[in-house]
Amino acid sequence: MSAEYGTVAYGLKQRPAAGIAGKRVPFSSVPVIDLGPLRGDDPVAKRRTAQAIGRACEDIGFIYIANHGIPSALIAGTFAEARRFFALPLDEKMKLHIKNSANYRGYFPLKEEKTDVTAEGDLKEGFDLMRELGPDDPDVRAGKPLHGPNQWPQDLPGFREAVLAYYAAMEDLAKLLLRGMALSLDLDEHWFAAKTLKPLAYLRLLHYPPQPGAIDEREIGCGAHSDYGCLTILAQDEVGGLQLRNSAGEWIEAPPIPGTFVINLGDQMARWTNERFQATPHRVINRSGRERYSIPFFFDPDYDAVVECLPTCQGPDNPPRHAPITGGEHLLGMLKATFK
Repeated sequence: MSAEYGTVAYGLKQRPAAGIAGKRVPFSSVPVIDLGPLRGDDPVAKRRTAQAIGRACEDIGFIYIANHGIPSALIAGTFAEARRFFALPLDEKMKLHIKNSANYRGYFPLKEEKTDVTAEGDLKEGFDLMRELGPDDPDVRAGKPLHGPNQWPQDLPGFREAVLAYYAAMEDLAKLLLRGMALSLDLDEHWFAAKTLKPLAYLRLLHYPPQPGAIDEREIGCGAHSDYGCLTILAQDEVGGLQLRNSAGEWIEAPPIPGTFVINLGDQMARWTNERFQATPHRVINRSGRERYSIPFFFDPDYDAVVECLPTCQGPDNPPRHAPITGGEHLLGMLKATFK
């Protein structure tokens, strides 16, 4: 899990800079990359796109992607389902509380998650789900952590089907992005495929109520953090509020751009690339006076996949900075820190 997901008790690398309003910069500061060539057969265009992705991952850790192939109706429909869910009475949502799941799936209310451990708690509520696995799945039978069923609302017909369809589309898109990242790292295009056969991927529906009046940065929609997974695909509504921190410590707004997703990297990918790729701190402040909804998809490798320094990201003068760790070990440790 990651992006607006709480890298919580783990992810904050520095205290955020003073002030609430993000500094506005030209959109070129967070590049928009056309993903179409990655799906095509032109090797030159594909590599050019991969190189653009790689540069952004090294310099910024955030990109917008356009021409991503996800139908707009699927995105809009999933936002509609999120609004339906969060409009339920609190007692109905609490029946699905994440504490009822052995696999960290379900609902959490306002201020229950703390992405910045120095702050008061996030002003957002959320609903988390992973791959839907039944009792006959071999990993479920073996009792492997993070493998099992989701919790579902009983009185929202069509909700489960719509959300799982979006989940499947996001998984395909994440694997396409990893192909581009592999090429940018001088690896075979399909290098990550063997590590993502049954990936640990979280889909999160989020609702941020309006935050009126004076705003204290210790109590905002989502506290300053870096994601702790591999990569995040974020759909944000038209309200905005996402900010990322650049290397100068300035908060930069990442407003919604129609037809795009926001992509950012987590600590696991920084670890994999020996910190060549950046896991950039970010936060959310809903100063709009309106309800805000967002849908981050956090993509991590298989539970047993070993995350260790890539061969193209090390050398005699650049030894590995992190010990190997499995994808499941990393994610489970972060989740335990998040939801105590």
